[in-house]
Amino acid sequence: MITRFSIVTLILFILSIALVIRPIYLPIRLPRFGKKKIPINLTTTPPAIIAILWASQCLGPTQIRDGIVGTEGVKPYNILILFLSLAYMAITLDISGILQASAFWVSNKGGSNGWKLYFYFYLMLTSLSVFLGNDPVILSGTGDIILTFLVVFLVYYTTATELEPMPWLISEFAAANTASMVLFVGNPTNVVVCEGFAINNAAFTAYTILPFLACNVVCFLALAFQFRDKKHIPRKLRATGRLDPRSVLRDPFGALVGSLILGTCLIVIIIVSFFKIDVWKISLPFAVAKLIFDFVWDHYRFVTGKLPHHGHSQDPKEDSSADDDDDDDPMYSQIQRAMSLPTEKSPHRKETFGSNARTLTDAPAIPEAIERSASKLSQSNESAEIFSNTRRRLQVTHDRLAAHFPTFFTALPRLPFALVPFAFSQFILIEALQHQGWIDVFAHWLSTASQGKIHPSIWLIGVIGVLMCNVAGTNIGATILLTKVVRAAPNFPSDSTRAAGIALAVASNIGAVSFTFSASLAGLLWRTILLQKGIDIRQTQFAFWNILPILFMTGAGLAIVSAEMAVLY
Repeated sequence: MITRFSIVTLILFILSIALVIRPIYLPIRLPRFGKKKIPINLTTTPPAIIAILWASQCLGPTQIRDGIVGTEGVKPYNILILFLSLAYMAITLDISGILQASAFWVSNKGGSNGWKLYFYFYLMLTSLSVFLGNDPVILSGTGDIILTFLVVFLVYYTTATELEPMPWLISEFAAANTASMVLFVGNPTNVVVCEGFAINNAAFTAYTILPFLACNVVCFLALAFQFRDKKHIPRKLRATGRLDPRSVLRDPFGALVGSLILGTCLIVIIIVSFFKIDVWKISLPFAVAKLIFDFVWDHYRFVTGKLPHHGHSQDPKEDSSADDDDDDDPMYSQIQRAMSLPTEKSPHRKETFGSNARTLTDAPAIPEAIERSASKLSQSNESAEIFSNTRRRLQVTHDRLAAHFPTFFTALPRLPFALVPFAFSQFILIEALQHQGWIDVFAHWLSTASQGKIHPSIWLIGVIGVLMCNVAGTNIGATILLTKVVRAAPNFPSDSTRAAGIALAVASNIGAVSFTFSASLAGLLWRTILLQKGIDIRQTQFAFWNILPILFMTGAGLAIVSAEMAVLY
């Protein structure tokens, strides 16, 4: 039954979505701090809306608990522990330089042939994203994994070779998001679908591999068609130097061990999925094992003097082993300097080596307000000085530990901790909608429109899913909401429920390649990194270049799902 509480809940839910899509900044003047801007965005809005709903008695402790612990087989904590574990392993793998080396190798294979290089980069992004996923490994504050790493690489590469960056960046974004549908660990939305529809992890890949291949192929065809003009992708590039992949492979042994640990973890997760074991119980021990290896290996390199300094290669001789002709090439030098020093390309990042460490040390030891408070409490300057010295000593200790164990201290600030409160908030908000009766209303609409039949269910959920990624607080919110709706649909047979779940899996991944940056957290981060590199892609441009690929992928992907279900049922 819809009540005034239900209406308030829906209005506030829509408001939270609007502020995620288009955040605002409220100016506020604080005594002694001056004018500040308070962000109202995806980080602050959902928790604030939850607090308002709780205060207005639209939800209670039960809904908050259910949004954290989970209901009907969907366990939010299971999803988040899984992705934080995988994120740590993927981030440390990138720190070793393996992704940079891959990009350099692909660049060499493409040579001066524009379309050949374009195709190779598309294949590389697809391959990396299939195994390392998308959101789980790129949602970090510094953006150095897969999608955002290649944003940086492509910005420098297209600048050095005088190429238009748009075709490369759009294809990169599309390939990375499309490929994340193959493995259930490739995207948080995949785990929501697996748990919400009781789909085995291995079976998930069996269902999505063919839609992925269809989407991947038609996506490239759509990109090739819309960027067919020579002004977008020249048939022949100007002379390029050879890029040495070894120059950016900073830790070959660490890359090998990291790849083995991550690969073994994914294999074990798929195997144990047949035994109904929570995936976090597998991923967390592997992440701990990788953490222990990082500490031991960094300590060994530190005491033996083999630890790279300022991001260069382990052995100083390796830095001089590159071809002299390559070093003399301006394009090679520019890209190599940019990509082999990832710890220095984001000045705002709180890194622990080199100039960044000096910046942190030279910064004011105590904020002015804290210093004044300490003076008032102690009524003397001595206590403030003691506090300042203590903070300074802690900073020095931190810097020493970071120099001794750089892998951990570099990876820690890049972990996608922002995903945790946002995802929990989305689960809680959906629980509030269910508590107020809206999920049942939406479920009745779905049942009436599809008549419980397989193919109408596939196309309804698929198309609505793609659209809702843009208007439901990213693809995470859309997937959680539609999972609840399908599960609650009356007179919905099990085969239609399964078909709708697979359609939702496809839609939640390709839906990121859509009309708004906020269709996924990856899109928001992607745009942030581009702005930092001086490239401003407007919302209208993003939508214009994504229209054709998303239309092609929606049609092809859902058609394959329909064909699969026709064969199976």
